[in-house]
Amino acid sequence: MKILVTGSSGQIGTNLALRLLREGHEVFGIDKRQNSWTDEFPTLLQDLSGHYAAFKGGINGVEYPEADIVVHLAAHAKVHQLVREPHRALENAVMTFNVLEFARHAGLPIVFSSSREVYGDVHRFEEYSEQVADFSYTESPYSASKIAGEAFIYSYARCYGLPYLVFRFSNVYGRFDNDLHRMIRVIPLFIHSMLRDEPITIYGGRDKTLDFTYIDDCVDGIVRGVEALAGGHVVNQTINLAYGEGNTIVHCAERIAVELGTEPQVTLAPSLLGEVTHYVADLSKARTLLGFDPQVPLDEGLSRAVEWFREHRKAHPEEDVPVADRERAEAVGHGWKSPAVG
Repeated sequence: MKILVTGSSGQIGTNLALRLLREGHEVFGIDKRQNSWTDEFPTLLQDLSGHYAAFKGGINGVEYPEADIVVHLAAHAKVHQLVREPHRALENAVMTFNVLEFARHAGLPIVFSSSREVYGDVHRFEEYSEQVADFSYTESPYSASKIAGEAFIYSYARCYGLPYLVFRFSNVYGRFDNDLHRMIRVIPLFIHSMLRDEPITIYGGRDKTLDFTYIDDCVDGIVRGVEALAGGHVVNQTINLAYGEGNTIVHCAERIAVELGTEPQVTLAPSLLGEVTHYVADLSKARTLLGFDPQVPLDEGLSRAVEWFREHRKAHPEEDVPVADRERAEAVGHGWKSPAVG
């Protein structure tokens, strides 16, 4: 197949593209920044958040090659940045609209990357199945942008017969996740800080529990979806992709410290505005429809992530510098999250 991947220079996009190439597919990437990991597939540098323009086989006058399916991963994904700069949430919606218009004109099915953020943080469920999302509990502009993206997808399916799959990801980590100056993610931040014997802050306290997904499991689910959607076997479904098990952030920190052979210096703090503090995915739909069976539990995934990070740091010692968690530090100025009610 010929597969168009937006957001192809990011962690998920790069890992997905390389997996698709190994399986014999052709990949064409679109991103607003160059891929720093590989040049194995062509990448068009384009900001997809520009306003709608006439379509001629691409977006905003840029021609795209012939494709069989679109995987739309591109988005501003920094939750705290979007708390500070909510206009970027609107840009996420514009990106999705533009890609949908391209897919509609080209007659292509689309895979859309949504997020567990759409479920909010109401503590009503031990496991979140796809039908329990209640959009009135939106936590942040970022989650609102993903909800808006899903709404666009569903409307295009009903109005124009556009086939889709929506995947709701959850805390993906692992290979190619080190660019802390561009995006702060908790696992690489902890690894980086502990390697430098620096203290870490856990926002949300000891009880904050999330469902962490190792990158290979996430990519396996997407590939299964691409093949099923392209073959018409699974169409117009919204599916959780995660590991299906909750772990506290405290446990993550402790396991990383064990892998590094260090003693973590931990400060506990309240959650910040926009943060989800409890989520565990129900994978029933992914298992039934796609045969999805995640293989990498958190402890094993953290071992792999630490090993990869160390090898990368050896090859790039220039990255061994302090990283200010600017996004969270600035988000503090917007206030702490109130305790959940309900």
